[in-house]
Amino acid sequence: MTAYEPPGEPGAGPGPLQGTDPAAHDAVVLAGGAARRLGGADKPGVRVGGRALLDRVLAACDGARTTVVVAAPRPTARPVTWAREDPPGGGPLAALDAGLRHTTAEHVVVLSADLPFLEERTVGRLLSTLRGSAADGVLLTDPDGRDQPLVAAYRTRRLRETLALLTDRHGSPHGLPLRRLTAELNLTRISDPVASFDCDTWDDIASARARIREHGHVLDEWISAVKDELGIDLDVDVKELLDLARDAAHGVARPAAPLTTFLVGYAAARAGGGPEAVAEAARKAVALAARWADESTPKAPGDRPDVAPDATPDTRPDAG
Repeated sequence: MTAYEPPGEPGAGPGPLQGTDPAAHDAVVLAGGAARRLGGADKPGVRVGGRALLDRVLAACDGARTTVVVAAPRPTARPVTWAREDPPGGGPLAALDAGLRHTTAEHVVVLSADLPFLEERTVGRLLSTLRGSAADGVLLTDPDGRDQPLVAAYRTRRLRETLALLTDRHGSPHGLPLRRLTAELNLTRISDPVASFDCDTWDDIASARARIREHGHVLDEWISAVKDELGIDLDVDVKELLDLARDAAHGVARPAAPLTTFLVGYAAARAGGGPEAVAEAARKAVALAARWADESTPKAPGDRPDVAPDATPDTRPDAG
C-alpha cells in the first residue's frame, strides 16, 4: 500500500489512538539513500541470502503495528506504508520526519534498510530496554563502540519534539546530520556487533553473503528465504523435519526424503496449516518410515511377521 502525508508540523502524526496497547510500537525504515559507496546501486534491493536487504529488515520488525518505509514504493515481502520526504534526497532527518507522520504508537523503532543480520529478537531487546528505562531512546553500538542511531528504539513524542526544535533552529530538517538529533536526546546504548553490521560497500555485501553460507547459519537462512519467497509465515521445527528426511532416506530410499517432506507439507496445508498440523503429519510419516524400515530388517528364525494392529497373523486375502 502507498500513503503520503501532506506537509505539516515536523514529525506530526495522526496522534495516539484511544485505548491502544501501550506495548504496541511502530517502525520507520529509511530506505531512500543514494548508496554512493555502492556506485549508486539500489541498495535496499541488493540480495543477501536470496532476500532483498529491505525484506530482511522488514522481517525483523514484523511485530510493529504500523511499518513505514521512507522511499519510492517497490514490491516488498509484506505490506507496508510508504512515505517520502519532500523533496526527495533530503537526508536522514527529513526522511525520519516524513516517516513519523504515519506513526501513532508510543514507541517507534527506527531502522536503516541495509542490516542483513538484524533479527526480531534484537528489535524486542531494544524495545524492552527502552520501556524499562527513563531514556528517550535505546540504540545499538557497533564493534568499535560507535553509535548506530538507525538501529534504535525511541519514544515517539521525544523524536517529534526534537525534530520541531531542530526545524525552528535551522528552518528545515533537510540536510541535517543525525547527530544533531541524537545530541538532544537522553540515550541508552546496548552492544550487538552482529545486528549492527550494515552494508555500505560491496565488500560489506560480500562479507554478509559469506557469513550466511557458514555452516551454523545456512539452514535457518535458507528456510527464511523460502518462506519469504512463498509468502508463508510458519514456525518450522527444522530438527523434526531433518529427522524425518533422514528416516525416509535410510529406511526407504534417498529420493524418498524430499518427496516425503513435500507430502508432509501438503498434508499439513490440507489440515489447516500451522505448527500443530506440521507436527502431526511429520509424526505419522516418521512412524510409517520406521515400519517400512522394520520390514526390511532380517528376522530371526521363529519371529512372527509384523501385522497391522487390526489384523491377525493368519489373515489371508479372500480368494473369492
